[in-house]
Amino acid sequence: MRRLDLVLAAALLAAPSSAATAAEVPFTPRQANGAVLEESGSWRDGRSALMLKVQVLLDRAGVSPGVVDGYLGENVRKALAAYEEINGFAPDGELDPEVFSALTQGDTAPVLEVYAITEDDVDGPFVETIPDDYAALAEMDRIPYRGPQEMLAERFHMDEGLLAALNPDADFTRAGTEIVVARPGEPIEESAIARIEVDRSRGAVRALDADGALLIHYPATIGSARTPSPAGTHEITGIAIDPVYYYNPDVNFQQGGNDEQLEIPPGPNNPVGSVWIDLSEPTYGIHGTPSPAEIDKDYSHGCVRLTNWDAEELAGLVEQGLTVAFVE
Repeated sequence: MRRLDLVLAAALLAAPSSAATAAEVPFTPRQANGAVLEESGSWRDGRSALMLKVQVLLDRAGVSPGVVDGYLGENVRKALAAYEEINGFAPDGELDPEVFSALTQGDTAPVLEVYAITEDDVDGPFVETIPDDYAALAEMDRIPYRGPQEMLAERFHMDEGLLAALNPDADFTRAGTEIVVARPGEPIEESAIARIEVDRSRGAVRALDADGALLIHYPATIGSARTPSPAGTHEITGIAIDPVYYYNPDVNFQQGGNDEQLEIPPGPNNPVGSVWIDLSEPTYGIHGTPSPAEIDKDYSHGCVRLTNWDAEELAGLVEQGLTVAFVE
């Protein structure tokens, strides 16, 4: 999925934010684009321009930090460690001057810019609410986004709350509305992936080359104590884009009071999101999620959960027969 054309409005980006924006986000787009590493370390506490910039730069460097929200968290630290590993630094997950310099030296494009909402963006289809109960989900024709705001947040790899805070007065349902958005990386289209590792200790899916060198990193939710992910080495047996989810309480898990098999229609808010990468271990796979902000903060029912955009990218880079190893 390619990012739509972005309308760069330099005057808006350079202008101070409105009082409403300042109350929600403690920086302007101009400050985010020009953020530098501060010795004080104030960016470690709360949402910051610097951390937003670092998240976007990591995303563009092929080491996903998950959702861009402007906060320093575990997914950012994991992405920093992966970036360091790929680029020959000690992989400690710390943002130091050398790492920040490497991130910014080869990437000077703005991390926030202006996007004009299109007619296609507001056409939908959308639904106001999505039920939690799987039986109710199975009655739907499709499980789409709840509206343009959720869709656009996902397109630009952003936390929906951050998108709203950056655009407090925006009408996301009106074509022509200009909004401030992150400028994430384009999907990686080619990579010499020879093996996938699902690393429980790192909480990550790691793509490696034939020599075992790290190529790509994605934060992941990997099973739970009650429904653990499988052990050992498996293979990819199929890839489904926009998948139907087949719920079977006898082999999956118990969801509410549902004791019958259900066929849940596709859509980005389907329980497995927009992608299912099937594994040779029956009922297990790598898939997307309707809740990207919860990656590695919540549990899964044994499968490996990525953001929809990370799952979509990975699906375009792997093929049947590729090895997927679960490691500690």
